[in-house]
Amino acid sequence: MNDFLFDDSNAPLVNDGDFVVSESTYQHQKHLLMAEKGDYKQYPTAGVASKNYVERESPDEYARAIRQEFVADGMKVHTLAISPNLELSINAEYN
Repeated sequence: MNDFLFDDSNAPLVNDGDFVVSESTYQHQKHLLMAEKGDYKQYPTAGVASKNYVERESPDEYARAIRQEFVADGMKVHTLAISPNLELSINAEYN
């Protein structure tokens, strides 16, 4: 999916006075993982709130939340793995 790109501080990337538009699937995934419920006013139930899963013993709830949010956003999740130290390996793309 192509969309506006943002830098690491979530400021829009600008090149020669124009917004940069390019492949943004990874960026959308990152934003969904970090967003809390209510962060997106148009979609108040969107967001995984990853920080809430840091101290939980089982990553199953975290994996379920990620899969639900990605599917709700229009992605097809091919694989999703969470290591014991909560490193994510996600293969998902927009349909």
